Amino acid sequence: MNLTRPVCALCAAGRVLLLVLVHLLRLEKISFAYFTIKDRLPQILTRVIDTLHRHKNEFFEEHGEKGVEAEKRAISFLSKLRNELQTDKPVTPLEDELPDAALWNQYLDYQRNLPNGNGEPSWFQSPWLYVECYMYRRIHAALAQNPPIDNFDVFKEGKAQNFFESQEAVIALCTYFQELLKNIKDLDEKQLQEELFKLLQVSLWGNKCDLSFSAGEDSSQKSSPLQSLENMVPYILVNDMEKVWSLLVNAKKNRTERSNVRVDIILDNAGFELVSDLVLADFLLSSKLADEVYFHGKSIPWYVSDTTKHDFNWTIKQLGSANHMWMSRCGINWEGNLKKGVWVFHDHMFWTLPHDFSSMSEVASDLYAELQKSNLLLFKGDLNYRKLTGDRKWEYSVPFHQALNKFHPAPLCSLRTLKSDTQVGLKPGQGEQIQASESEWMVSGKYGVVQFDAGL
Repeated sequence: MNLTRPVCALCAAGRVLLLVLVHLLRLEKISFAYFTIKDRLPQILTRVIDTLHRHKNEFFEEHGEKGVEAEKRAISFLSKLRNELQTDKPVTPLEDELPDAALWNQYLDYQRNLPNGNGEPSWFQSPWLYVECYMYRRIHAALAQNPPIDNFDVFKEGKAQNFFESQEAVIALCTYFQELLKNIKDLDEKQLQEELFKLLQVSLWGNKCDLSFSAGEDSSQKSSPLQSLENMVPYILVNDMEKVWSLLVNAKKNRTERSNVRVDIILDNAGFELVSDLVLADFLLSSKLADEVYFHGKSIPWYVSDTTKHDFNWTIKQLGSANHMWMSRCGINWEGNLKKGVWVFHDHMFWTLPHDFSSMSEVASDLYAELQKSNLLLFKGDLNYRKLTGDRKWEYSVPFHQALNKFHPAPLCSLRTLKSDTQVGLKPGQGEQIQASESEWMVSGKYGVVQFDAGL
């Protein structure tokens, strides 16, 4: 991984000017960001501490007294972190020796020197995205610095519970897809397009199942998402599915013997959302709209329910061993895709740094070069959208292409339900019209976008 380059490139004149002109999402006391830091993040930390308490006996059985002592140290670390957050203490440099620590500390220096900043960053006097990411990185440090429990995922139980509580929806989706596969070779272009649009929408609305948004409370998908797709169309504020279809069809037609059509999915949540992403990926292969799919996940537990490599493999194994015929068929086929190399899972440290994606080419040039090999990048979820657009309080009608701030490794599309105060690419007056009747429209998860950018 090329993660050694300094973040001083972030201070280039053009980007500083952008920061001066456009407000970052900071923590005004009436903002959703403020209530997230004040209420939701302490709740998440409390749940993490409780989870470690509940596993005390397990740590003792596996590691003896060393496990119990490690649990106590981790809880002490997290309790201190919670106090720092709730009392608005300054954000402190990371003291661990993990590979990304230097980049985090350089980024803290960058925050200290912002021309429109407040000098010393603190929990309530810093950009929301930064302090939220910082909290999850500190949670990781609490475990990583305390072997032998350093590989324990404090969010694993919640992710598994979300998967099992979404069984009805998973069964419905797997059944629908396996029935579709029986006749997929007989579908004409129009029918293929309709099926792609259905599965894009299932993947979009699957993004509602977000445990960081619900502070770990149940957010499972209880019923078949296919039944309500038609009713949900009016809530898709930007619908660029036609552009996605055109790109894939043209790539397929222009394919040569030496070139494969590659789609990359930058994953968000485990659980039902991940299953919806896997079904979409299988459809792309089975319809020959793509020859290979690359999945990008988190290298450490992140934002409660984000997908790690363990979550990815665990989900496929759970499906493969399920008693339900079509669930099992999906899981077995997907294991086969991984073995054949037509599906590839990548994780990279950059996805759990605080940086906007516009700095990827400088901070993680290897990852940027990898994404450049893709015909289409599908970015799932709200956090990816915030990083795509710099988490700034843009005017609603600012073009998506402009908000990407020169992040154009390949054509890309965001599938995102709105759970934060940033949205671009709307028609003039569209956001204001919704705001007049629904003040919480940007943070409720009720609305979504399928937003496409063709690149350079």
